[in-house]
Amino acid sequence: MKLAEALAERADATRRVEQLRARIVSSARHQEGETPAEDAAQLLAEASEVLGSLEDLIRRINRTNAATDLGEHGTLTDALARRDVLRLRHSVVTSAADAAAGAGERGYGRQLRSELMMLAALPVAELRGQADALARDIREIDVRIQRANWEVDLLD
Repeated sequence: MKLAEALAERADATRRVEQLRARIVSSARHQEGETPAEDAAQLLAEASEVLGSLEDLIRRINRTNAATDLGEHGTLTDALARRDVLRLRHSVVTSAADAAAGAGERGYGRQLRSELMMLAALPVAELRGQADALARDIREIDVRIQRANWEVDLLD
């Protein structure tokens, strides 16, 4: 099985657990004299089984990520960490640029000459350039990660 297939299975298992959780919660209590729509104990046992499989799958995915060398970028785990931080950095820089540009503010600045004028405390154009470079870096590392996901076999 390829790593990408395991990641898809992990996503399916996570969704399945969430669905089971919702069904368990809705069937966990019922009125006296009524029968619940589903057997909550059976659903709980099913959720436990899915969670056990999910844990094994996550361990294998993590082991594979840590062992997969991407060359100059380190392991796949290193690349994932780098991508996560790049996304956060992009978010911070974009938010700073938006705030400095006055995005989200009502009106067009001051109405009268006597009103105070709002000035940007940060260089908006420079921040937008940084955000563009970060977005490019995110795309490039994401391509390398996706390529590895489809080329690497899942470890036991």
